[in-house]
Formats: sequence, C-alpha cells, structure tokens
Amino acid sequence: MLNLELIILGMLAGILAGMFGIGGGVIIVPALVVIFGFNLTLASGTSLFALMLPVGILAVIQYYKKGLISIKSSGLIAFGLALGVAFGANIAISLPITTLKQFYGIFLLYVCYNFFDISSILKKKFGKNQEIEIKEDKSRNDKIIGLLGLGLLAGVLSGLFGIGGGLVIVPFLVTFMKYDTKKAIGTSLGALLLPVGLPGVLVYYNAGNLNLNYALFVSIGLLIGAFFGANITLKLSGKLIKKVYAVFLLIVAMNFLFGAIFNK
Repeated sequence: MLNLELIILGMLAGILAGMFGIGGGVIIVPALVVIFGFNLTLASGTSLFALMLPVGILAVIQYYKKGLISIKSSGLIAFGLALGVAFGANIAISLPITTLKQFYGIFLLYVCYNFFDISSILKKKFGKNQEIEIKEDKSRNDKIIGLLGLGLLAGVLSGLFGIGGGLVIVPFLVTFMKYDTKKAIGTSLGALLLPVGLPGVLVYYNAGNLNLNYALFVSIGLLIGAFFGANITLKLSGKLIKKVYAVFLLIVAMNFLFGAIFNK
C-alpha cells in the first residue's frame, strides 16, 4: 500500500512537472513531510534523487515533437544547475532556511504579478513586432551568461529545497528572455532531464538525508505523470497556461511564506 501511495504522489507531481516545466519537488517535499513524517532535509534529499532520474523523458519527447524546446538553452541551464545544486544542498543541511524560504516566496509573488499582467504590458509598451525585435537584439554573450546564471540560481534553490528548479527557470525565460510560455516549459524540462542534481544528491546521501526506496517509487509515478501533464499543456492556449501557472505559483508562494508546517 505504501508503494502505491508513493507512486500516486509521484504521478501528481509528474502531472504538474509536465504542465509547468517544474521538477515536481514542490509537491513531493511537502507530502513527504506532512504525510510520511520526513523531516525537511530528508524530504529534500529524497525528492532531489527522484528528480535526478530521467523521469521527464516522455514529456520532453512531446515538447520536442512540437518544436517547443531550445536544446542549446537547455544545455546551458543544465550546466549552471549542476554547478549550483551542491552549494544549495550544503546550505540545507547546515543552516536554518526559514528566512530563505520567505524570500523565495516573495520572489514567486513578484513573478505571479508579472504572469498575470505581462502580456498586456508588453502589448501596450512595445507591440507584437517590437517584442520580437527585443528577442533578436539580445547579444549572444549576454544570453549565454544569462542562461548560465539562471541555471546556477535554479541549482542553488534546487539543492536547498529539493525542487527541480523549474519554478525559477520558466518564469525567468518568459519574463526576462521573452520566451513563449510553452517553449519555456519545454526548455526547462529539457534542462532538468539531465542528472544535474547528482552533486546535491551526493551531499544529502553522505549526510544520511536520503531514502532511496521511497525515491524510486516516487520516480515511477513522476515518469507516468509528466507524460500526461505535457499533453494537457500542449492542448491549452499559451495565455491560459500563463494564468494557470500564475495561480499555481501563488499557492506555492503562500506555502513558502506561511507554511510553517514544513519547518519540522
């Protein structure tokens, strides 16, 4: 029965991963704490291991078929993720993280605001044609540095909270690099497909904060759920996806800001 519960948990997280380009840790970590009695660091380490496996491959294939993945961007972000994740994991096992969680919650609230209003703001200020010009005017070096920096930041947060990093990657690509929402989601999933969490997983493992058995069953559910989540997103309009994602981020932000239950 326990194994079935873990697979179902993974499926729910996988659906959100496929829909929004996240790793699914924002579902896995709280569930492991509240339902299965894990402490936060053990839940984070277990989640990070489950997410390190190529559980999003079916979803990535769906986005790739539709031309909604930037392979180069995914690679650069993945490199930054691999560099940052161990640093975040070391913070998680050595320092209190309540304040950092609150700052992250504030960041997500800011992103929510942008996701609800960005389309109308860009339309009024620039118009459709000039928005395209903004994309093209970005220098190659600036874009490379931006993507590496994005991966590094996402990696630190990934190691810190046991999340995949997509909660940072997708909003950044849409808000600051003007990616189409679906392409940002696909690119994020592409970056997370590689075993970028390995350095962080090793940190958690060496500290005894990893349950391999639980992680493996969660990963089975992730693999199945991500496929269905991707198909849901691909059938919806980009504007609707933005709004749905903004609501999702708002819920996550509230958990980071006020979810004292996760401080166990």
